[in-house]
Amino acid sequence: MSNFTIQTPRGSRNIGTGQPCFIVAELSGNHNLDYDRAVAMVKAVALTGVDAVKIQTYTPDTMTIDCDKEWFFVKGKDNPDLWKGQKLYDLYKTAYTPWEWQADLKKLTEELGLTFFSTPFDPTAVVFLENLNVPCYKISSYEATDYVLLKRVAATGKPIIMSVGFATEEEINYSLKVLRDNGAKDIVLLHCVTAYSDDPQPEEMNLRTILDIPQRFGVQAGFSDNNIGTEIPIVAATMGAVILEKHFILDRTAGGPDARFSLEPQEWKTMVKAIRDTETMKGVVHYGCQSDKEEQNKFFRRSLFAVADIAAGELFTERNIRSIRPSAGLPSKHYDEVMGKKATMAITRGTPLDWGLITKN
Repeated sequence: MSNFTIQTPRGSRNIGTGQPCFIVAELSGNHNLDYDRAVAMVKAVALTGVDAVKIQTYTPDTMTIDCDKEWFFVKGKDNPDLWKGQKLYDLYKTAYTPWEWQADLKKLTEELGLTFFSTPFDPTAVVFLENLNVPCYKISSYEATDYVLLKRVAATGKPIIMSVGFATEEEINYSLKVLRDNGAKDIVLLHCVTAYSDDPQPEEMNLRTILDIPQRFGVQAGFSDNNIGTEIPIVAATMGAVILEKHFILDRTAGGPDARFSLEPQEWKTMVKAIRDTETMKGVVHYGCQSDKEEQNKFFRRSLFAVADIAAGELFTERNIRSIRPSAGLPSKHYDEVMGKKATMAITRGTPLDWGLITKN
Protein backbone atom coordinates (compact mmCIF):
# COMPACT_ATOMS: atom_id res chain seq x y z
CA MET A 1 0.00 0.00 0.00
CA SER A 2 1.66 3.21 -1.17
CA ASN A 3 1.77 6.38 0.91
CA PHE A 4 -0.62 9.21 0.12
CA THR A 5 1.27 12.31 -1.06
CA ILE A 6 0.11 15.94 -0.91
CA GLN A 7 1.92 19.00 -2.24
CA THR A 8 2.18 21.48 0.62
CA PRO A 9 3.70 25.00 0.87
CA ARG A 10 6.74 23.29 2.41
CA GLY A 11 7.06 20.71 -0.36
CA SER A 12 5.83 17.19 -0.97
CA ARG A 13 4.35 15.56 2.15
CA ASN A 14 4.02 11.79 2.46
CA ILE A 15 1.06 10.71 4.53
CA GLY A 16 0.70 7.17 5.74
CA THR A 17 1.75 4.52 8.21
CA GLY A 18 4.98 5.51 9.88
CA GLN A 19 4.49 9.19 9.06
CA PRO A 20 3.22 11.90 11.47
CA CYS A 21 -0.56 12.23 11.46
CA PHE A 22 -1.71 14.93 9.02
CA ILE A 23 -3.94 17.15 11.19
CA VAL A 24 -6.63 19.19 9.46
CA ALA A 25 -8.66 22.04 10.97
CA GLU A 26 -12.11 22.34 9.42
CA LEU A 27 -13.40 25.94 9.47
CA SER A 28 -16.88 25.06 8.15
CA GLY A 29 -19.35 27.90 8.70
CA ASN A 30 -18.03 28.89 12.12
CA HIS A 31 -16.97 32.25 10.70
CA ASN A 32 -20.67 33.23 10.71
CA LEU A 33 -20.28 34.89 7.28
CA ASP A 34 -17.79 37.39 8.72
CA TYR A 35 -14.66 37.58 6.53
CA ASP A 36 -12.55 39.17 9.25
CA ARG A 37 -13.48 36.34 11.58
CA ALA A 38 -12.50 33.80 8.92
CA VAL A 39 -9.10 35.49 8.63
CA ALA A 40 -8.73 35.49 12.41
CA MET A 41 -9.58 31.79 12.46
CA VAL A 42 -6.83 30.97 9.96
CA LYS A 43 -4.27 33.01 11.90
CA ALA A 44 -5.31 31.43 15.20
CA VAL A 45 -5.31 27.87 13.94
CA ALA A 46 -1.82 28.35 12.46
CA LEU A 47 -0.53 28.74 16.03
CA THR A 48 -1.88 25.38 17.19
CA GLY A 49 0.49 23.12 15.28
CA VAL A 50 -1.93 21.81 12.67
CA ASP A 51 -0.89 20.87 9.15
CA ALA A 52 -3.82 22.12 7.09
CA VAL A 53 -6.90 24.30 6.93
CA LYS A 54 -9.98 23.00 5.15
CA ILE A 55 -13.09 24.86 4.09
CA GLN A 56 -16.28 23.89 2.26
CA THR A 57 -17.12 25.07 -1.24
CA TYR A 58 -20.82 25.32 -2.00
CA THR A 59 -23.69 27.80 -2.18
CA PRO A 60 -27.28 27.20 -1.16
CA ASP A 61 -28.12 26.73 -4.84
CA THR A 62 -25.39 24.16 -5.47
CA MET A 63 -26.41 22.24 -2.36
CA THR A 64 -30.20 22.10 -2.80
CA ILE A 65 -33.15 24.11 -4.12
CA ASP A 66 -35.27 26.76 -2.42
CA CYS A 67 -38.42 24.73 -1.86
CA ASP A 68 -41.07 24.73 0.86
CA LYS A 69 -42.13 21.12 0.43
CA GLU A 70 -41.85 18.96 3.52
CA TRP A 71 -38.79 17.03 2.35
CA PHE A 72 -36.66 20.18 2.46
CA PHE A 73 -36.98 20.82 6.22
CA VAL A 74 -34.56 19.46 8.83
CA LYS A 75 -36.19 16.82 11.00
CA GLY A 76 -34.92 14.23 13.45
CA LYS A 77 -34.92 14.39 17.23
CA ASP A 78 -31.14 14.16 17.49
CA ASN A 79 -30.27 16.98 15.10
CA PRO A 80 -28.84 20.13 16.73
CA ASP A 81 -31.49 22.59 17.89
CA LEU A 82 -29.87 25.22 15.65
CA TRP A 83 -30.78 23.10 12.61
CA LYS A 84 -34.19 21.71 13.57
CA GLY A 85 -37.16 22.98 11.63
CA GLN A 86 -34.99 24.98 9.24
CA LYS A 87 -35.39 24.75 5.53
CA LEU A 88 -32.23 23.27 4.02
CA TYR A 89 -31.79 26.23 1.68
CA ASP A 90 -31.96 28.71 4.56
CA LEU A 91 -29.58 26.66 6.67
CA TYR A 92 -26.96 26.61 3.91
CA LYS A 93 -27.35 30.37 3.41
CA THR A 94 -26.05 30.84 6.95
CA ALA A 95 -23.32 28.18 6.84
CA TYR A 96 -21.54 28.48 3.48
CA THR A 97 -18.18 30.13 2.88
CA PRO A 98 -18.51 32.80 0.16
CA TRP A 99 -16.52 31.81 -2.90
CA GLU A 100 -15.07 35.29 -3.30
CA TRP A 101 -13.20 34.78 0.01
CA GLN A 102 -11.58 31.51 -0.85
CA ALA A 103 -8.61 32.62 -2.97
CA ASP A 104 -7.55 35.10 -0.28
CA LEU A 105 -7.99 32.53 2.49
CA LYS A 106 -5.86 30.09 0.51
CA LYS A 107 -3.14 32.70 0.02
CA LEU A 108 -3.11 33.56 3.73
CA THR A 109 -3.10 29.91 4.79
CA GLU A 110 -0.17 29.09 2.55
CA GLU A 111 1.77 32.17 3.66
CA LEU A 112 1.44 30.78 7.19
CA GLY A 113 2.96 27.50 6.01
CA LEU A 114 -0.21 25.43 6.08
CA THR A 115 -1.89 23.40 3.35
CA PHE A 116 -5.25 24.71 2.13
CA PHE A 117 -7.93 22.58 0.51
CA SER A 118 -11.69 22.20 0.43
CA THR A 119 -14.72 19.95 0.27
CA PRO A 120 -16.61 20.54 -2.98
CA PHE A 121 -20.28 19.61 -3.04
CA ASP A 122 -20.99 19.66 -6.76
CA PRO A 123 -19.06 19.71 -10.08
CA THR A 124 -19.12 23.52 -10.35
CA ALA A 125 -17.23 23.71 -7.05
CA VAL A 126 -14.59 21.34 -8.44
CA VAL A 127 -14.09 23.63 -11.46
CA PHE A 128 -13.76 26.60 -9.11
CA LEU A 129 -11.26 24.82 -6.87
CA GLU A 130 -9.22 23.63 -9.84
CA ASN A 131 -8.79 27.28 -10.77
CA LEU A 132 -7.46 27.83 -7.24
CA ASN A 133 -5.09 24.89 -7.75
CA VAL A 134 -5.90 23.12 -4.49
CA PRO A 135 -3.55 20.16 -3.86
CA CYS A 136 -6.22 17.61 -2.96
CA TYR A 137 -9.95 17.16 -2.39
CA LYS A 138 -12.12 16.11 0.54
CA ILE A 139 -15.39 14.25 -0.01
CA SER A 140 -17.90 14.54 2.83
CA SER A 141 -19.72 11.54 4.27
CA TYR A 142 -22.97 12.70 2.72
CA GLU A 143 -21.45 12.94 -0.76
CA ALA A 144 -19.57 9.62 -0.55
CA THR A 145 -22.34 8.06 -2.65
CA ASP A 146 -22.81 11.02 -5.04
CA TYR A 147 -21.29 9.37 -8.08
CA VAL A 148 -21.72 12.47 -10.25
CA LEU A 149 -19.44 14.38 -7.89
CA LEU A 150 -17.04 11.48 -7.40
CA LYS A 151 -16.45 11.15 -11.13
CA ARG A 152 -15.67 14.85 -11.48
CA VAL A 153 -13.28 14.93 -8.53
CA ALA A 154 -11.54 11.74 -9.68
CA ALA A 155 -11.01 13.24 -13.13
CA THR A 156 -8.69 15.88 -11.61
CA GLY A 157 -6.20 13.11 -10.81
CA LYS A 158 -5.50 14.73 -7.44
CA PRO A 159 -5.37 12.93 -4.07
CA ILE A 160 -8.79 12.36 -2.49
CA ILE A 161 -9.71 12.17 1.19
CA MET A 162 -13.18 10.68 1.61
CA SER A 163 -15.21 10.38 4.80
CA VAL A 164 -17.29 7.23 4.71
CA GLY A 165 -19.52 8.01 7.69
CA PHE A 166 -22.60 5.86 7.45
CA ALA A 167 -21.67 4.27 4.10
CA THR A 168 -21.96 0.48 4.03
CA GLU A 169 -19.14 -1.79 2.94
CA GLU A 170 -20.90 -2.32 -0.39
CA GLU A 171 -21.31 1.43 -0.92
CA ILE A 172 -17.67 2.10 -0.06
CA ASN A 173 -16.46 -0.53 -2.51
CA TYR A 174 -18.62 0.95 -5.27
CA SER A 175 -17.46 4.50 -4.52
CA LEU A 176 -13.84 3.39 -4.62
CA LYS A 177 -14.47 1.71 -7.97
CA VAL A 178 -16.03 4.90 -9.36
CA LEU A 179 -13.07 6.96 -8.14
CA ARG A 180 -10.46 4.58 -9.52
CA ASP A 181 -12.26 4.03 -12.82
CA ASN A 182 -12.27 7.80 -13.37
CA GLY A 183 -8.63 8.57 -12.62
CA ALA A 184 -8.17 8.67 -8.85
CA LYS A 185 -5.01 7.00 -7.57
CA ASP A 186 -4.21 8.29 -4.07
CA ILE A 187 -7.17 7.80 -1.74
CA VAL A 188 -7.54 7.92 2.04
CA LEU A 189 -10.79 6.87 3.72
CA LEU A 190 -11.80 8.57 6.95
CA HIS A 191 -13.84 6.73 9.53
CA CYS A 192 -16.46 9.24 10.63
CA VAL A 193 -19.19 9.26 13.25
CA THR A 194 -21.82 11.71 12.01
CA ALA A 195 -23.83 12.20 15.21
CA TYR A 196 -22.44 15.76 15.67
CA SER A 197 -22.50 15.31 19.43
CA ASP A 198 -21.57 17.50 22.37
CA ASP A 199 -21.96 14.37 24.50
CA PRO A 200 -20.25 11.62 22.49
CA GLN A 201 -20.90 8.04 23.59
CA PRO A 202 -17.75 5.88 23.65
CA GLU A 203 -19.61 2.80 22.42
CA GLU A 204 -20.64 4.64 19.25
CA MET A 205 -17.08 5.48 18.14
CA ASN A 206 -16.00 2.02 16.87
CA LEU A 207 -12.44 3.22 16.31
CA ARG A 208 -11.31 -0.30 15.40
CA THR A 209 -12.72 0.58 11.98
CA ILE A 210 -9.53 2.63 11.46
CA LEU A 211 -7.52 -0.59 11.76
CA ASP A 212 -9.86 -2.49 9.45
CA ILE A 213 -10.03 -0.02 6.54
CA PRO A 214 -6.52 -0.73 5.17
CA GLN A 215 -7.11 -4.48 5.32
CA ARG A 216 -10.59 -4.39 3.83
CA PHE A 217 -10.24 -1.67 1.20
CA GLY A 218 -6.51 -1.46 0.49
CA VAL A 219 -6.20 2.26 1.28
CA GLN A 220 -4.84 4.35 4.14
CA ALA A 221 -7.26 5.20 6.97
CA GLY A 222 -7.93 8.36 8.94
CA PHE A 223 -10.60 9.84 11.18
CA SER A 224 -13.00 12.75 10.80
CA ASP A 225 -14.28 13.76 14.23
CA ASN A 226 -17.62 15.53 14.61
CA ASN A 227 -17.76 15.40 18.40
CA ILE A 228 -16.73 17.71 21.19
CA GLY A 229 -13.58 16.98 23.18
CA THR A 230 -10.02 15.92 22.45
CA GLU A 231 -9.93 12.35 23.79
CA ILE A 232 -11.50 10.63 20.77
CA PRO A 233 -9.18 12.10 18.12
CA ILE A 234 -6.13 11.42 20.29
CA VAL A 235 -7.12 7.76 20.57
CA ALA A 236 -7.84 7.67 16.82
CA ALA A 237 -4.35 8.96 16.06
CA THR A 238 -2.87 6.41 18.44
CA MET A 239 -4.75 3.68 16.57
CA GLY A 240 -3.11 4.67 13.31
CA ALA A 241 -5.24 7.39 11.74
CA VAL A 242 -2.94 8.93 9.11
CA ILE A 243 -5.22 11.97 8.67
CA LEU A 244 -7.26 13.60 11.41
CA GLU A 245 -9.94 16.19 10.71
CA LYS A 246 -11.81 18.23 13.32
CA HIS A 247 -13.82 21.46 13.48
CA PHE A 248 -12.21 24.67 14.65
CA ILE A 249 -13.83 27.74 16.22
CA LEU A 250 -12.48 30.86 17.89
CA ASP A 251 -15.08 30.94 20.65
CA ARG A 252 -17.97 28.49 21.09
CA THR A 253 -20.00 31.06 23.00
CA ALA A 254 -20.10 33.24 19.86
CA GLY A 255 -22.15 30.54 18.17
CA GLY A 256 -21.92 29.07 14.72
CA PRO A 257 -23.49 26.20 12.78
CA ASP A 258 -20.95 23.73 14.17
CA ALA A 259 -20.09 25.47 17.44
CA ARG A 260 -21.34 22.67 19.72
CA PHE A 261 -18.73 20.16 18.58
CA SER A 262 -15.87 22.48 17.52
CA LEU A 263 -12.69 23.06 19.50
CA GLU A 264 -11.30 26.43 20.52
CA PRO A 265 -7.62 27.36 19.95
CA GLN A 266 -6.28 26.25 23.35
CA GLU A 267 -8.10 22.93 23.03
CA TRP A 268 -6.54 22.48 19.61
CA LYS A 269 -3.07 23.15 21.02
CA THR A 270 -3.66 20.57 23.75
CA MET A 271 -4.91 18.01 21.26
CA VAL A 272 -2.12 18.50 18.74
CA LYS A 273 0.56 18.31 21.44
CA ALA A 274 -0.95 15.12 22.82
CA ILE A 275 -0.98 13.55 19.36
CA ARG A 276 2.63 14.54 18.69
CA ASP A 277 3.71 13.25 22.11
CA THR A 278 1.91 9.97 21.40
CA GLU A 279 3.68 9.67 18.05
CA THR A 280 7.00 10.23 19.78
CA MET A 281 6.18 7.54 22.31
CA LYS A 282 5.23 5.09 19.55
CA GLY A 283 8.69 5.61 18.09
CA VAL A 284 10.09 2.82 15.93
CA VAL A 285 10.37 -0.93 16.33
CA HIS A 286 13.47 -1.40 18.51
CA TYR A 287 14.61 -4.22 20.79
CA GLY A 288 17.24 -3.74 23.48
CA CYS A 289 18.07 -0.66 25.50
CA GLN A 290 16.01 2.39 24.53
CA SER A 291 18.32 4.97 26.14
CA ASP A 292 21.63 5.55 27.92
CA LYS A 293 19.74 5.55 31.21
CA GLU A 294 18.34 2.12 30.47
CA GLU A 295 21.83 0.93 29.46
CA GLN A 296 23.08 1.96 32.91
CA ASN A 297 20.29 -0.02 34.55
CA LYS A 298 21.62 -3.23 33.03
CA PHE A 299 23.84 -3.15 36.16
CA PHE A 300 20.90 -4.77 37.97
CA ARG A 301 20.86 -7.86 35.76
CA ARG A 302 22.06 -11.14 37.25
CA SER A 303 25.41 -12.81 36.57
CA LEU A 304 27.62 -15.54 38.03
CA PHE A 305 29.42 -14.82 41.33
CA ALA A 306 31.40 -16.76 43.89
CA VAL A 307 29.19 -16.85 47.00
CA ALA A 308 31.76 -18.66 49.15
CA ASP A 309 35.55 -18.74 49.28
CA ILE A 310 36.83 -21.19 46.67
CA ALA A 311 40.28 -22.81 46.76
CA ALA A 312 42.44 -23.25 43.66
CA GLY A 313 41.43 -26.51 41.98
CA GLU A 314 38.09 -26.70 43.84
CA LEU A 315 35.00 -27.67 41.84
CA PHE A 316 32.33 -25.11 41.16
CA THR A 317 29.07 -26.27 42.79
CA GLU A 318 25.66 -24.94 43.78
CA ARG A 319 27.20 -24.19 47.19
CA ASN A 320 29.92 -21.82 45.98
CA ILE A 321 28.52 -20.10 42.82
CA ARG A 322 25.14 -18.54 42.12
CA SER A 323 23.38 -16.30 39.65
CA ILE A 324 22.86 -13.04 41.56
CA ARG A 325 22.77 -9.31 41.02
CA PRO A 326 24.70 -7.30 39.77
CA SER A 327 25.80 -8.03 36.19
CA ALA A 328 29.58 -7.86 36.68
CA GLY A 329 30.22 -11.59 36.17
CA LEU A 330 29.68 -14.07 33.37
CA PRO A 331 26.11 -14.08 31.99
CA SER A 332 23.88 -16.60 33.71
CA LYS A 333 23.46 -18.54 30.47
CA HIS A 334 26.91 -20.06 31.20
CA TYR A 335 25.84 -21.53 34.58
CA ASP A 336 25.58 -25.15 33.40
CA GLU A 337 28.83 -24.76 31.43
CA VAL A 338 30.74 -23.62 34.52
CA MET A 339 29.20 -26.13 36.92
CA GLY A 340 31.61 -29.02 37.66
CA LYS A 341 34.70 -27.25 36.34
CA LYS A 342 37.58 -26.24 38.64
CA ALA A 343 38.87 -22.87 39.82
CA THR A 344 42.22 -21.90 38.30
CA MET A 345 43.14 -19.97 41.46
CA ALA A 346 41.77 -19.07 44.87
CA ILE A 347 38.61 -16.98 44.63
CA THR A 348 37.17 -14.96 47.50
CA ARG A 349 33.48 -14.70 48.21
CA GLY A 350 31.81 -11.89 46.21
CA THR A 351 34.11 -12.16 43.19
CA PRO A 352 32.42 -12.05 39.77
CA LEU A 353 33.35 -15.05 37.66
CA ASP A 354 35.22 -14.67 34.39
CA TRP A 355 36.73 -17.25 32.07
CA GLY A 356 40.21 -16.71 33.50
CA LEU A 357 39.02 -18.18 36.81
CA ILE A 358 37.66 -21.35 35.22
CA THR A 359 39.55 -24.36 33.89
CA LYS A 360 38.89 -25.25 30.28
CA ASN A 361 38.11 -28.92 30.88
